[in-house]
Amino acid sequence: MKLQQLRYLCEVVKQDLNVSDAAGSLYTSQPGISKQIRLLEEELGIDIFVRNGKRLSAVTEPGQAVVSIARRILQDAENLKRVGEEFGSRPVGTLRLATTHTQARYVLPEVVRRFIALYPGVVLNLHQGSPMQIAEMVRAGEVDIGIATEAIELFEDLVMLPCYEWNRCVVTPPKHPLLRKKELQIEDIAQYPVITYDFAFTGRSKINKAFEAKGLSPNIVLTAIDSDVIKTYVEMGLGIGILAKMAFDSQRDRHLRAIDASHLFEPSMTRIAVRKNSYLRGYMYDFIRLFAPHLDREKIDARMSG
Repeated sequence: MKLQQLRYLCEVVKQDLNVSDAAGSLYTSQPGISKQIRLLEEELGIDIFVRNGKRLSAVTEPGQAVVSIARRILQDAENLKRVGEEFGSRPVGTLRLATTHTQARYVLPEVVRRFIALYPGVVLNLHQGSPMQIAEMVRAGEVDIGIATEAIELFEDLVMLPCYEWNRCVVTPPKHPLLRKKELQIEDIAQYPVITYDFAFTGRSKINKAFEAKGLSPNIVLTAIDSDVIKTYVEMGLGIGILAKMAFDSQRDRHLRAIDASHLFEPSMTRIAVRKNSYLRGYMYDFIRLFAPHLDREKIDARMSG
């Protein structure tokens, strides 16, 4: 049994049993992958896959157990590599991070600046996606750390680290009638076209819940995954915006006005996600601490150990 065979096996499963796609992802040949998987099956004495001719159509019951164990072995092999990097050299390596546009644009810049100053030898790879995509990337080992507001809690094989709570504001053009309200209400917002986040992003469910509690439906005319896009269309006069308070900067957004809406919507919790049983290098602990100062190494390890 070889690690290469386990990598081939896991990649085929990841690519929905498409051996050709797995070969392309691993920069190898389709016959080579098929041969190694056959050799693994012969060594174990079981069929890992159900086959229809040359095509793989399903994972067998014993095959599911093999895939689960193979993933753990590959993760442990990666952990061993990281131990060697941690103690065998100065701090060099790569930190792969996945997050949403709002976090990347409005929260992370100062954290990244301080991290790079501390670890000039570490390359930071930043990926953006929806909360579900972020959780999947962490789960698959494609990134080391995920930062998102929703979806992370749906994955039992991820460790969740609560970071901070945040809420929303309503953004309007200057001189908008809502600016004259003493205290904004859901009923006031419902009178205007709304521009806000796509449902998969940044606490959208909390917005819908607030309207439903009043028996109302927001008149959502446009959704986006990007806070800057929302503000652009509000500035054009196409509607009012509901977005994260952190995404409004009175200096940068001089042509807009923001109204606090934290009394209207439940707060959301931004969380960091890492894979269970993964080995975190020292600079990964420090990145987490820079992002959420209350998460020191002891608290992170306590969460990692369950």
